[in-house]
Amino acid sequence: MERVTPPPIRRIVLDREPTVAPPRPVPAPAPAAPASAAGANGAAAHAAGATALRGRFRPSAGPKVERMRIEQLSVFYDGKPAVREVSLPVRKGEVLALIGPSGCGKTTLLRSLNRLVELTPSASRTGRILLDDQDLDAIEVTDLRRRVSMVFQQPNPFPMSVFDNVAYALREQASRRPGRDQLRPQVEEALRRAGLWDEVADDLSHPALRLSGGQQQRLCIARALAVRPEVLLLDEPCSALDPRSTATIEELILKLRDELAVVIVTHNLQQAYRIADFVGFMYLGELVEYGPADQVFGDPRAKRTKDYISGGFG
Repeated sequence: MERVTPPPIRRIVLDREPTVAPPRPVPAPAPAAPASAAGANGAAAHAAGATALRGRFRPSAGPKVERMRIEQLSVFYDGKPAVREVSLPVRKGEVLALIGPSGCGKTTLLRSLNRLVELTPSASRTGRILLDDQDLDAIEVTDLRRRVSMVFQQPNPFPMSVFDNVAYALREQASRRPGRDQLRPQVEEALRRAGLWDEVADDLSHPALRLSGGQQQRLCIARALAVRPEVLLLDEPCSALDPRSTATIEELILKLRDELAVVIVTHNLQQAYRIADFVGFMYLGELVEYGPADQVFGDPRAKRTKDYISGGFG
């Protein structure tokens, strides 16, 4: 076997002894706000410790209308529970954020709201989910997924133009294939609602896959909005995006909540604090705590909630 010569060792010659820098002191974490000071300051302290947060958006002042109700929902994979007897309202005029560590059942709960869980052969569920007081099992699944649209973690535009991405959903709903001119007003409206129109209006034939990541995600939101859903489900929609695109989508979510119910799954506690009206904390499939965002972050009732949002585990 041929002998391999190791690379030469490079040595740095110094004219004096090196100076060893002293270790930098680690600042003590900011003290948690007392229960009597619950609110925005307490929420910031729990959600990020000593880290400063971008400001919380103002709560919606519009009317609150219940669109969905989850009643004692349990979901099983191969007989093992992933979600355990969860009950929650989903209201138009609010953003509901589901938080909790990985594997706690957040995404399973979200996917149950438009019956995507059924696509997993080993999945089963008990309990009820109502959409406008109608049991989801009594709604034709295509109609359900039009009324309850979902945007996924990774942007997934189709390999076609910006226009055709949005028009695709509209064409699927039509009994006859509508022409481009017929669809243009609806495509434009969806792109405007998604905050993307001004960036793509000059070339709607531009390939969607050549958009930036943030633009692709907003295009997926426009595609979901094109069919005018009642509920919008968002599964970690900003996890793959830069801070500027994240801020744009957060502002978009806040605008949309007055038009439809919004449910978002997020691992980003700062994001949940900024945009959520109500928060549900899940752990090991259970809904440990549910309440207004200021209360959950500022004065959590359950010890597990307090431990999680203060960084005790996650």
